[in-house]
Amino acid sequence: MNKQILKDTIQQLFAGNKGLLAMDESIETCNKRFAAAGITQTVEMRRSYRELIVTTPGLNESIGGAILFDETIRQQTKDGIPMAEVLKKTGIIPGIKLDLHAKPMAGFPNEKITEGLDGLRERLAEYKKMGARFAKWRAVITIGKGIPTTQCITANAHALARYAGLCQEADIVPIVEPEVLMNGNHSIQRCFDVSEQVQKILFYQLYKYRINLEGIILKPNMVIQGLESTEKKSVDEVAETTVNCLLESVPASVPAIAFLSGGQSPEAATAHLNAINKNFKNRLPWIVTFSFARAIQQPAIEAWKGENKNVKEAQQILYKRAKLDATARRGEYNKNMEK
Repeated sequence: MNKQILKDTIQQLFAGNKGLLAMDESIETCNKRFAAAGITQTVEMRRSYRELIVTTPGLNESIGGAILFDETIRQQTKDGIPMAEVLKKTGIIPGIKLDLHAKPMAGFPNEKITEGLDGLRERLAEYKKMGARFAKWRAVITIGKGIPTTQCITANAHALARYAGLCQEADIVPIVEPEVLMNGNHSIQRCFDVSEQVQKILFYQLYKYRINLEGIILKPNMVIQGLESTEKKSVDEVAETTVNCLLESVPASVPAIAFLSGGQSPEAATAHLNAINKNFKNRLPWIVTFSFARAIQQPAIEAWKGENKNVKEAQQILYKRAKLDATARRGEYNKNMEK
């Protein structure tokens, strides 16, 4: 492990108030989003859409790194240029999703464990040759009756730590993503309690497995009430609860926190990120930025509709959404900018 390489990569990813674009949807997830937008679900349509993203003019003004899926890092533009190369030429660092999805956890109903550790060292070597300099592994934690269990949280944290160790061995920065899902009718306090527990168990496992914390990126959920909850919290309340949770559980040696959007609307995710940076910048020992997927992409997908004539409009929407998120990282966003 070369600690300086890891530090340099993180510094480059987030220079100039930039964030990350998660464009690493699995084939199944991408097809679902296409189906909802009335777009044909084929390999070529997925390739065309990924080309739309990586060739968006000015995207590098707001995006320092893009997380790719296995299918995408192997694809080329219609001009025969690998997607990762297109990104690198514009100054956007390519990354790669490494987990092989969350599967039902044996013996633990309604809970999941993320798989993909077998053969990971070899896969890392291959992706590194393709240009990947950082990676992502997502653990999924569900809040419900009697869950999450400590066993589920610990098993996922253990996998995240082993993944992070293999990444750092290969001089690839690991994004460690323990996502507490918004699904459910739980309160914001319940989300706080579970998120705090998840992060404390995670960092204990990272410590046990000798992970260099200065060479990771944490990708957590924001602390927010469940999607089906009747509780209504203001933007500032969500920001404060989220910051308090992170200060309780995340070591100051972690260089960067890049939030997932987790099912929030694009506007809500941006507003919450802005409030965190605007209201609490002086209390935050970390870079606090974004690693959004749907919250950046969804408006562009809806504008594109799978038609070439809509590519330019979709790219303009994608560019604007990313620009708004970079503005929120500085704490300078306001909702009038949406117009």
